[in-house]
Amino acid sequence: MSETLYIKIDRNVKVTKPGVTLKDIASLTCTNEAVVNKLKTMKVYQFREPISGKKAKSSIEVFSVLKIIQLIGTEYPNLDVENIGEPDFVLEYIPKEEPKWLGYLKAGLLCILIFFGSAFTIMTFNNDVGVADVFAKFYQQVMGKASNGFTPLEVCYSIGLGLGILIFFNHFGRKKVTHDPTPMQVQMRMYEQDVDTTFIENCSRKGTENDVG
Repeated sequence: MSETLYIKIDRNVKVTKPGVTLKDIASLTCTNEAVVNKLKTMKVYQFREPISGKKAKSSIEVFSVLKIIQLIGTEYPNLDVENIGEPDFVLEYIPKEEPKWLGYLKAGLLCILIFFGSAFTIMTFNNDVGVADVFAKFYQQVMGKASNGFTPLEVCYSIGLGLGILIFFNHFGRKKVTHDPTPMQVQMRMYEQDVDTTFIENCSRKGTENDVG
């Protein structure tokens, strides 16, 4: 009875060294530990290294899991391989992670842009629908006198708007209102999936995918 190797590879895999081994991209399990240990060290791809004196650049390759199964078959022809992961995946080579201070700087600049952009959007929306006029007329009808522009209506609306945003986005700083992922996290995951799908489909159409053949 032949042994079965179970292999699982995520849709997007990042590596930091040019020489990629199977353990860098996949999770492996088999009843024969010796097979697993040997396969983990098997080289599956080599990114182009920079010429001496030049800086290494990031690179992306698209793979079919059939290519990985083929490579495993060269080492163990009688081994049954069961894929429980993605049929195609993106392999991204990042030579060196950016400094933390640079990441914080980018995040800070992005927060500033989003803050002022959101504030401008809210103000233009309120101006377009005439929220100030509605509040003024409502206040005059109920109180019998003209609004000075700073009444409980404006105060409650401003507080409610801020609380609504915090509750909707489900976090304040590092604290979350619930354990559910935030809408921003959901959108980021969807964006990452769309990017990976685009890479895979483009390479498939161009015939540049690392596949059996």
